[in-house]
Amino acid sequence: MSSNTTPNAPKNNPAAPASEAAGEHKVSNFLRQIIEKDLEQGTYSQRRWAGTPGDAAHHAAGQPDPAKIRTRFPPEPNGYLHVGHAKSICLNFGLARDYGGVCHMRFDDTNPEKEDTEYVNSILDAVQWLGFNWEANGQSHLFQASDYFDFMYRAAEYLITAGFAYVDEQTAEQMRANRGDFGKPGVDSPFRSRTPEQNLARFREMRNGAHEDGSMVLRAKIDMASPNINLRDPAIYRIRRATHHNTGDKWCIYPMYTFAHPIEDALEQITHSICTLEFEDQRPFYDWLMERLCEGQLLSSPPPRQYEFARLNLTYVITSKRKLAQLVYDHKVSGWDDPRMPTIVGLRRRGYTPESIQLFAERIGVTKSDSWIDYSTLEGCLREDLENKAHRGMAVLDPVKLVLTNWAEVFGADGYLEDCTQPALPHSAIAEGQTPPPDRVFKIGNHVWIEREDFEEVPPKGYKRLFPGNVVRLKGGYVIECTGCTRDAAGNVSEVQAKVIAGTKSGTPGADSVKAKAAITWVGVADGVQAEVRLYDRLFSDPNPDAGGKDFIEALNPNSLKVVTAYVEPSLAAAKPDQKFQFERHGYFVADRADHGVGGKVVFNRVTGLKDSWGK
Repeated sequence: MSSNTTPNAPKNNPAAPASEAAGEHKVSNFLRQIIEKDLEQGTYSQRRWAGTPGDAAHHAAGQPDPAKIRTRFPPEPNGYLHVGHAKSICLNFGLARDYGGVCHMRFDDTNPEKEDTEYVNSILDAVQWLGFNWEANGQSHLFQASDYFDFMYRAAEYLITAGFAYVDEQTAEQMRANRGDFGKPGVDSPFRSRTPEQNLARFREMRNGAHEDGSMVLRAKIDMASPNINLRDPAIYRIRRATHHNTGDKWCIYPMYTFAHPIEDALEQITHSICTLEFEDQRPFYDWLMERLCEGQLLSSPPPRQYEFARLNLTYVITSKRKLAQLVYDHKVSGWDDPRMPTIVGLRRRGYTPESIQLFAERIGVTKSDSWIDYSTLEGCLREDLENKAHRGMAVLDPVKLVLTNWAEVFGADGYLEDCTQPALPHSAIAEGQTPPPDRVFKIGNHVWIEREDFEEVPPKGYKRLFPGNVVRLKGGYVIECTGCTRDAAGNVSEVQAKVIAGTKSGTPGADSVKAKAAITWVGVADGVQAEVRLYDRLFSDPNPDAGGKDFIEALNPNSLKVVTAYVEPSLAAAKPDQKFQFERHGYFVADRADHGVGGKVVFNRVTGLKDSWGK
């Protein structure tokens, strides 16, 4: 099987088998238990879906919802997604898939100053690459919050007329001071007692651009003495003159995220709104807003419910968009897709597969308590995925030439070349009934490249590779006997010499006539191809690079990238961009998806070693 095969994208399938729809093949967690209980009790069984998002009247005219549940993945298009978002993507799309539901792809684009179509495109690409899509029941479920601005404004006017919102003209400093703290209740705004008519007139002035940015806000009218500070009359609209990538200059007021997000969920008939724990304190406002708008019959009942899970904390990684941007703009990395970055584009270029990230998300599970996941868990999932599908190949990363001094004597000419073969995949990696891929073919001659560490003139105890008088096998080729070496003026080994032992080629009757205690990898000088190999390692040397206010820049690993000139066998040189391989003895590598093949260059990135070396 080709190692760069794109997986079949899982579909949101409402007609999934009962066992799959019940999620029985997955490890249970609290979210699955909530969904299964809702399905059992028919909590959302009477919902209707009009085919597009809309208010209560819109959906009332629709058909019974074909989706048993509706989840959503709602990123703000203000940056590139990272491994933490990958967990959320797998969770939301995976739950919808497993329970006969639909997951909506929604852009939370309510902050015009930070958003860009570049990020929109990168997010869509990342979700699809991970193996998910937003097509279900013959419909696309790709939405953007800015399409709901008209309804959000209508909802704000309803809250004002019902006495649940008011325009506040205090300064930001005054509002902050009057908000109180955990030990002191807030103080009512002097503008809180205005009549609904006065507030409505003022709010329409805000909409019409009659006031300066920051001069006033619309606030929900709840309880300034609430022990939950998020219920102390939170701001729900602000004046912000900024061109929006979707709506242009139509609006000079924009809803706050905490106001917009519940409404987006409700218009889309989301059943289970799943977010990370930092939004737990916002849930009471989410519920308050849903209750008010359902009371006013603007939204359908039952409304969505919010549930929180612990975000991904991965060692040796930072996921702050601001800090990742700093790495890019200060040129600490080559870009958002630098293979050391935890962005999805970076992981993809590094050589991670969608299957390995899905396996990682499943393996770490979903909990309500924060914990740290060791980076080796992610690497282990990748090794597990690539073990049986990454074709093998030999590469020499620190080359020194080996000369077989008796080659002409044995074969009649120094220029004689002989084909060697090795399987592309080990027998254990080929499933029953699967056709093995064609063998790799490469040539052996009197000159080959070997790893510098495979020769020692004075071997340490237990050393079994090349040293004068010892015999080893060139893997897939002949047994050879080392005779010595040549050193340059600086004392470095510049050439190793050995004699080939006739009749010992791998796969021939005489292969076992001479016992060798070791087999070493090699690449023929005749057909080996020079390659640029980028030996990537973890970007940070500190497992918690930004914890406790530490300067994460100081934790950068100076050895996170080493570039070497290597030699690879022909099968590797013929790789397509993004094709993954196991370089025998060295680990897993990928042909760089951006640079490999450009101008004839052969470029490989190290994805991960054959085993975890950081634990030592």
